Amino acid sequence: MKTFDPTGWDLSTAMALKNDVSVSVCIPCRNEAETIGDLVRMIDDALVGTLVDELIVLDDGSSDGTAEVASEAGATVVPVDYVHFFHGTAQGKGNALWASLVASKGDIVVWCDGDITSFTPDWIIRLVIPLLLDDQLGLVKASYERPSHLGGGGRTTELVARPLLSLFFPEIAEMQQPLAGEYAGRRTMLEAVPFATGWGVEIGLLIDMYRQFGIDSLGQVDLGVRLHRHHKLETLAIQAAEVAATLLARVPDAPPFAEAVPTLRRKSGDDIELNVMVRPPVKSLLRFGAP
Repeated sequence: MKTFDPTGWDLSTAMALKNDVSVSVCIPCRNEAETIGDLVRMIDDALVGTLVDELIVLDDGSSDGTAEVASEAGATVVPVDYVHFFHGTAQGKGNALWASLVASKGDIVVWCDGDITSFTPDWIIRLVIPLLLDDQLGLVKASYERPSHLGGGGRTTELVARPLLSLFFPEIAEMQQPLAGEYAGRRTMLEAVPFATGWGVEIGLLIDMYRQFGIDSLGQVDLGVRLHRHHKLETLAIQAAEVAATLLARVPDAPPFAEAVPTLRRKSGDDIELNVMVRPPVKSLLRFGAP
C-alpha cells in the first residue's frame, strides 16, 4: 500500500498531470440539506470546469429538500430511483455509492460524504493526484485527524474494522482510515468489483480491490482534519455489524452465517436484519439508461 505526502500539491499540480483524464465528484446524500449546499458551492466555485468535469449529488430518497438545495447550489442531482428503474431496487449507503458510479462518467471518481463540516476543495485535489501519478492505483483513501475534544470518531474503525483486518487481511490493516467516506478510484478498476449495499461498502471495496489488483492498487493521502455529524451508539452497532459481516464474508473458506439473513440481536429484543446484499460489478451491466 502506498502513502502519499501532499505537501506542495495544489490545483496547478493536478492540472499539469490531468491531460485528457476526466474527473467526477459524487456525493451520496440522504437528508443532508443543512450541509450539502455549502459543500456543493465550494466544489463548484473552486474546481468545476478545471479539475472536476462532473459534480453529481446522488439523492438517496431525501425528505428534507436535499435535492433542491444541491441543485440550486450547482450540482447535477440524480435520484436513486432513476438508477433503480434500470437496475432494480436496493438500499443502503453502498447502494447509493454504486448508483453514483453507474450514473457518472469520469475516468476518476471521487466520493465525499454529504455531512462534512471541515471540507476544503484541496481534499479533492489531494485524492485525485495520486491516481494521476500512478497507473497501478485503483483506490486512494483519505487519512485525517479526528479531534477527540470535538467528538472524535472512528469507533467502528478501531473497535471492529482494524482488529478484523489485522486478523484476516493484515496487509490492509495499516491503512489509517479504512472506513473513510472520502476516497477516489479509477473507474476501470471500480467497475470490476462488487459493492456491498450497506455500511460494509468501504471495507468490501478495500478487500476486493486488494484481492483482484494487489496491494499496490491501494493508497492513502493526508487530508488534515475531518469534522462531521456523529452517530449514536445504537446506530453504530448496526454499522459495526454490517462491516464485520462484509469482511467475514470475504475471508477465504469462511463458514456460512448461522442465518440466511444475518441479524443483529438487540438486548431489547428488537432484532435488526443486516444489509449484506451485494451489487454486481458495474462492468457486468448494460450501459446506464440502455433498454
